[in-house]
Amino acid sequence: MNRAGFTGIVALAGLVACADRDTAGATGGTVVFTVAAGWSPTPPPLIIELLPKQVADLMYEKLAEIGPGLNTVGDVGFEARLARAWLWAPDSLSIAFSIDPRARWHDGRPVRAADVKFTFDLIRDARTASGIAPLLASVDSVTVRDSLTAVAWYRQRTPTQFYDLVYQLQVMPEHVWRDVPRDQLATAAVARAPVGSGRFRFSRFEPGARFELVADTANFRGRARLDRLIWTSVPDIGTAITQLLSGQADVLELVPPDVIARVDSSATLKAVNYSALQFGFMGLNNRDQRNRAAPHPILGDVRVRRALSMALDLRSMLTNVFGERGIIGAGPYPAALADTGVRLLPFDRARAAALLDSAGWDLGANGVRRKGGRPLILGMIVPTSSRPRMRYAVLIQEQLKAVGITVNIEAMEFPAFRERQSQGRFDLAMMSTGFDPTAASYRQAWATSGIGGGGQNFVAYSNRTFDARLDSALMTFDAGRSRALIRSAVQALVDDAPGVWLYDVPTVAGMHRRIQPEGMRADGWCANLADWWIPAGERIERDRIGLRPSP
Repeated sequence: MNRAGFTGIVALAGLVACADRDTAGATGGTVVFTVAAGWSPTPPPLIIELLPKQVADLMYEKLAEIGPGLNTVGDVGFEARLARAWLWAPDSLSIAFSIDPRARWHDGRPVRAADVKFTFDLIRDARTASGIAPLLASVDSVTVRDSLTAVAWYRQRTPTQFYDLVYQLQVMPEHVWRDVPRDQLATAAVARAPVGSGRFRFSRFEPGARFELVADTANFRGRARLDRLIWTSVPDIGTAITQLLSGQADVLELVPPDVIARVDSSATLKAVNYSALQFGFMGLNNRDQRNRAAPHPILGDVRVRRALSMALDLRSMLTNVFGERGIIGAGPYPAALADTGVRLLPFDRARAAALLDSAGWDLGANGVRRKGGRPLILGMIVPTSSRPRMRYAVLIQEQLKAVGITVNIEAMEFPAFRERQSQGRFDLAMMSTGFDPTAASYRQAWATSGIGGGGQNFVAYSNRTFDARLDSALMTFDAGRSRALIRSAVQALVDDAPGVWLYDVPTVAGMHRRIQPEGMRADGWCANLADWWIPAGERIERDRIGLRPSP
């Protein structure tokens, strides 16, 4: 995802202290991640979930990488990747990227400027239905000046035009993908054995069970310090916790609050706090499940949506689920990017009941509201892979019952949840999402352009005033005006209540003590996994596999 317009953003990179590199010994070691979700490798243009994005970041290089300060204005702090250098045109309407001639795809072919153009055109092709396309709207085209020079052309100057391109564009090999129909990327055979240019390369995939990467030992940026990364898929969070505590896995990305003490007290594990831009909310579907062109028969009324939000005691639910580690939802964004000037809807059950009355939903003798003979019953989908979301679902069900709303919970495994969410087949959905470090993330998650076509506006919220104010905010170079426009846009969004902002995701990883993590950025905790290491004297049996140089 992408967000532009937040100038002067606070540095959010959570760097985890590590031992002196001189004690690390030679490269080597294996790290096993346990994940409570079934998933498959996904071509970068089609990625909408965090886990496939994390894995793709390790396999595919970008032209340049954002620095630890997460600056998005201009090119300050960005680090060379596939592009060893870049040159701005005097009018700033084009940037020429010089491809590093040492860069190679994992099959040995050289990376060329044509690959950059191919990837950009692939994303922008309507047949691809990429959710990234709206985030590249400022880029008019990419051309090839010569085999090692790709030129990005812009419609107009914007504060984040460099970031917009390089942050989103994970360059793909044209020779691998050129003959795959644009509407069949996800099901193509090459999607299951991806070829990238990153410091890790694909090794093995067992659907629903295992995904494995190994170090690209001949990589132009230097081989990864670890030998191998393995993701094992398990059916639920309980199984994932068991794998971590029993030593079958080395890392669990998000440890439930009630398990952190067990991790801390373990002789072999440690709890690692890190920053993240993730938050949890209850999405309220604005459109009819069966006819997406029509308003939702109940939630299409803003009075009902506001009532749902105001009927919930968010503070008590937060404490119930997360205890002292909880961070209250700040709005339609992670707390690190929140604007304290935005007024959230208050907790007020009396006003919530009055709103429902005004919308024609009368409270019956049985405690259930009805309108025209129809009971106020809503279905809620929730993934079993998330213990916090499961607990929130039950608490919300109980609290909404107090104002005459019946909620029927449908708990399901994550693949089924993901399908229902993307298709808009729900009334309420317990969602969790991650933002990029700029305000353009709103465009993907809440703007009209994020509805369908790979976008992440799953609740189909549409407000032209919000869209226009956000677009203006992202175009201006005046930092004060940008902040004012963003605040005004977000206030309109909050007043429309397309969601109930519940919590920031408390990010504590469970990790084997032998692993030394480095560079855990807020926008991607595993972005620098190639620099993680295991001291030679602390490696266990599964670390000792050895790798031959790449061909």
